[in-house]
Amino acid sequence: MKSLWKKLISVTLVLSLLVPVYVMADAAPGDVVITLGENLSETQKQSLLSEMGATDEDQIIYVTNAEEHQYLGNYISASRIGTRALSSSKITLREEGAGLTVQANNIDWVSEEMYANALITAGVEDADIYVTAPIKVSGTAALTGLIKAYEVAAEVVIPEEQKQIANEEMVRTGELSESIGVEEATELMNRIKEEIANNAVETEDDLRELIRRIAAELGVTLTDEELDGLVSLFMRMKDMNIDWNQVQNQISKVRDNLGDFLNREETQGFIRSLLDLLSRLIDSLRSLFSS
Repeated sequence: MKSLWKKLISVTLVLSLLVPVYVMADAAPGDVVITLGENLSETQKQSLLSEMGATDEDQIIYVTNAEEHQYLGNYISASRIGTRALSSSKITLREEGAGLTVQANNIDWVSEEMYANALITAGVEDADIYVTAPIKVSGTAALTGLIKAYEVAAEVVIPEEQKQIANEEMVRTGELSESIGVEEATELMNRIKEEIANNAVETEDDLRELIRRIAAELGVTLTDEELDGLVSLFMRMKDMNIDWNQVQNQISKVRDNLGDFLNREETQGFIRSLLDLLSRLIDSLRSLFSS
């Protein structure tokens, strides 16, 4: 059920943080941009393009390892970033208000929820996101390509500070997930943003107390280092002229979208299939232990 819950969240997650971007024009729903890691072999490129369902009309851009280090180097070790750019992605623009969907393959550290959170922090919205790699990778570097692809697809310029904060958020959430769990780390970040949306935080001490309180409510224990990191991150966000009223609107949309998704016929079919599988498994176990 945990994997099912992760998929439901990732499909509907439109996180609450909206930061201004500079729109230039003519992007349309259905526009596609694909990013490929520069160090992929030709065979790997063709395999990933086939996996992503690429067509001759799709625009393809390349992401370098130097770009990965540029945006991640301040927040994560060089060894985790690595020396080769392999992560690849596909971004498809959707109609206004549709939100984000995120699906990942061969990514073993960054969750789909983390991508969604960080992308919205960077100003990305209303798009289908697919992240993949030819082998198992941490997935940290994929965010660089996704932001780059969105700038091309949506014809926007995302400020550098916004990109940096998005990368820091992804890394800090990933680090938290190692100690408290993926779902818990994601919920903690969401709750902090909800609280800031409802009650403006004026000082660093206020923010620190807010984070402590929410962690306690969630039954989460943070180390001093983790708490300091979150305070630093959200103080930087606080100074970016975020429209916190819009934050609350987006959180409501997340919940509405999740309800809509759960009520879809294909979703109900998936759930029914899963429950049938579990029922058969239980019957098999019952037979095994009763024999």
